[in-house]
Amino acid sequence: MSETTNSTTGFTALDTTCINTIRTLAMDAVQKANSGHPGAPMGLAPVAYILWNRYLQYDPADPLWPNRDRFVLSNGHASMLLYSLIHLVGVKNVDHQGKVLNEPSLPMEQLKSFRQLGSKTPGHPESELTAGVETTTGPLGQGVGNAVGMAIAQKWIAARYSRPGFEALFEHHVYAFCGDGCMMEGISSEASSLAGHLKLGNLTLIYDDNSITIDGKTSLAFSDDVGARFLAYGWNVIHVNDGNDLEGISRAIAAARKTTDRPTLIDLKTHIGYGAPHRQDTKEAHGEPLGADEIKLTKKFYGWPEDAQFLVPDGVYGLFQDGIGKRGAVAHTAWQKLFEEYRKKYPDLAAELETMEQRGLPAGWDKDIPSFPTDAKGLATRDSSGQVLNAIAKNLPWVVGGAADLNPSTKTFMKFEGAGTFTATTPGGRNIHFGIREHGMGAILNGLTLSKIRAYGSGFLIFSDYGRPSIRLGAVMHIPVLYVFTHDSIGVGEDGPTHQPIEQLMSLRAIPGLLVIRPCDANEVTEAYRVAMQSKHEPVVFAMTRQAVPTLDRTKLAPASGLAKGGYVLTDTSSGTPDVILIGTGSEVHLCLDAANKLAGEGVKVRVVSLPSWELFEKQTQEYRESVLPPAVKARVSVEMGAVLGWERYVGSTGEMIGMRSFGASAPLKDLLKHFGFTTEAVIQAAKKQLRKA
Repeated sequence: MSETTNSTTGFTALDTTCINTIRTLAMDAVQKANSGHPGAPMGLAPVAYILWNRYLQYDPADPLWPNRDRFVLSNGHASMLLYSLIHLVGVKNVDHQGKVLNEPSLPMEQLKSFRQLGSKTPGHPESELTAGVETTTGPLGQGVGNAVGMAIAQKWIAARYSRPGFEALFEHHVYAFCGDGCMMEGISSEASSLAGHLKLGNLTLIYDDNSITIDGKTSLAFSDDVGARFLAYGWNVIHVNDGNDLEGISRAIAAARKTTDRPTLIDLKTHIGYGAPHRQDTKEAHGEPLGADEIKLTKKFYGWPEDAQFLVPDGVYGLFQDGIGKRGAVAHTAWQKLFEEYRKKYPDLAAELETMEQRGLPAGWDKDIPSFPTDAKGLATRDSSGQVLNAIAKNLPWVVGGAADLNPSTKTFMKFEGAGTFTATTPGGRNIHFGIREHGMGAILNGLTLSKIRAYGSGFLIFSDYGRPSIRLGAVMHIPVLYVFTHDSIGVGEDGPTHQPIEQLMSLRAIPGLLVIRPCDANEVTEAYRVAMQSKHEPVVFAMTRQAVPTLDRTKLAPASGLAKGGYVLTDTSSGTPDVILIGTGSEVHLCLDAANKLAGEGVKVRVVSLPSWELFEKQTQEYRESVLPPAVKARVSVEMGAVLGWERYVGSTGEMIGMRSFGASAPLKDLLKHFGFTTEAVIQAAKKQLRKA
């Protein structure tokens, strides 16, 4: 469907005043900060006003109400648009424990502190920082993927928990604004393609079609027919030819809400910097303050007091209170009453929902986690990972996820009875086929997790590069997304250097707030999942092997529960202070153990340390860390099939680092291990070299 609307009747002068209030607040804040993007808020103010004050089902008094409509600003540089709305509608503040406070999220002084240190109005919206912001956006296109994730989450929650007579509990809509930059970024194509395939009729994307980017006119580099693109994706497309056509915009949003068999794109032609006599429709309106003189002329065009700054005229707050405020309060009150009836009739389901909202875990969630017997042959950690994931997900109903077309390789498909697959016709399925869309998958996972789903995604570790921006944003937001990355080393073998991760582990460890865990055997895998499932505020990356690794004899070695501390002493070959410490992660721990046994036969006192997670280890007390790695023992060897950069932290400036200093090669695994020095003999020689220095 493709529709065009064009009309200019039915709105009052006070509506126009509200729209111009949004515009002038954005202009004034950017000017005061001498930094920011005024043009997009000026062009988008009409559609933002209409959406929020006439359509959005949202209670400003409780910005965490589960059935609220979601609003995502994918073109996050237009942040003052969102901040102005949050201020004008009176969104309440929320503390870090999720308690709604009786104070505004963004009082006027916060708008006046735009882009200043310590303010809640940073340059791009941050969900962890500012109540009323649903997701952290800025990198263009990410918000589109987040919105798709939120729409999938709504469909899934409704499918699982809705019961006859209670459908209204789970019917919220997801809206996202995006711009030309979002449309150029590939992530939006990935996410929108999947949204069309899944027929997400609860999703509306409003495209700020202003034809301007930082360089200038979009015609410099972009000539797509965006509407035709989205029609090809399977979307409903509505064209509104004038961004100031209030009736046309209103009808388009109403039509989008009624379209339930596919997502809707509203292609809205706007003027960036609308009303600025010398800046409208120019690249300068995009990312620069307008300047004091231009602001005065623009305010004159709006019929605004030219010298007034941060002005909210009489009646503006009241109109928002009578619009979104009253509508949201009525809808929320009705929802709460209905939910209490639901709780009486379906107490178990209601308890599940409340536990999920609190990022809690249900009783017995870990009761079926297997304990793996000692096995010299062992199995790949990707295989044990698949077993543990299925055991947990069976008892943790809101675990939902999938792979970027790699389920057979990552072993992340949920196979237990009732798991099912999420499709347009079976939205209660737990498995999502993301297709070959790693970048889009990551953004969608963030949207799912922001909706309180325990979401996971999987792929090869090398392709974490494709999803890295989304992984990073998950860490910025402090949300517990789980990534199960397999094929974690040159153990990939014949696939060669294009598929053999070298720098990926270290680069992921460099992301603040991200837990990276590389287990050495099946029982460390179980402990890794325990850590990940109990994480409420940190995304977690698993690095799992393709090749089999022995399942260690824990009656002779330290228990795998040591993983929870990030690093632990796996074994000491004799009592007392060790002569040398061998430190490994993942499959290389077994090389350390083999080397330790042979060195012990020569009378060397060897300690083997399994260090699956640097981040968890660094959280421990200094006393604990020094008990594992005594400062007095300088003879140390690290063994990891990845970049050596960073291992100086644990082996010191004089230690030996067995790792990769080049890309890999295409060959059978045994040949690669020998060629790159990942052998027991190489570890022994490195240890002896250290002993000679001691």
